[in-house]
Amino acid sequence: MGAVMGTFSSLQTKQRRPSKDIAWWYYQYQRDKIEDELEMTMVCHRPEGLEQLEAQTNFTKRELQVLYRGFKNECPSGVVNEETFKQIYAQFFPHGDASTYAHYLFNAFDTTQTGSVKFEDFVTALSILLRGTVHEKLRWTFNLYDINKDGYINKEEMMDIVKAIYDMMGKYTYPVLKEDTPRQHVDVFFQKMDKNKDGIVTLDEFLESCQENGLNVDHGTD
Repeated sequence: MGAVMGTFSSLQTKQRRPSKDIAWWYYQYQRDKIEDELEMTMVCHRPEGLEQLEAQTNFTKRELQVLYRGFKNECPSGVVNEETFKQIYAQFFPHGDASTYAHYLFNAFDTTQTGSVKFEDFVTALSILLRGTVHEKLRWTFNLYDINKDGYINKEEMMDIVKAIYDMMGKYTYPVLKEDTPRQHVDVFFQKMDKNKDGIVTLDEFLESCQENGLNVDHGTD
């Protein structure tokens, strides 16, 4: 009732002082316009149309809207840089050091190598990791392990990724690892994958080995 009376009182005031009301509304309009312009200057990037992203990913329009709200909440500018990405990712692994793995993961998300990840980059990768086919997930994982992006994985690249994963898991790695455990695991994996023993793993070798051995391709995205 108070709201109704307030509205009625406001209408009466408008009838008595039309010139002042016009001035007030103009002031409000200008203030809102300025705020909108300031907000626009803060937003560096707006995503492609949701319809286009819906066609390119395995998410529905409603899911994309929810994901975008969450993305903008963490990254108001519409893009995320590596430092922010590391801070967000570290929240999921509080008992380990996720910074190195987050660095490699960020580079895999940043497909154009611009130093920032747009919503389109983020949601495209997420679509593959959560709802892609096994083949799509494995191709994405190969790109993650191929740190220098030369189209191959060498033993040191695999070692860097595996060690980063162990560092990220921290004290939850079980059983407790010896210092040389990551190297031993990499030696075993690499021997299985490097079919022709030339010291590098190609995409075809990687796909074949992973599918033969049923290797997990989860990246902590669930």
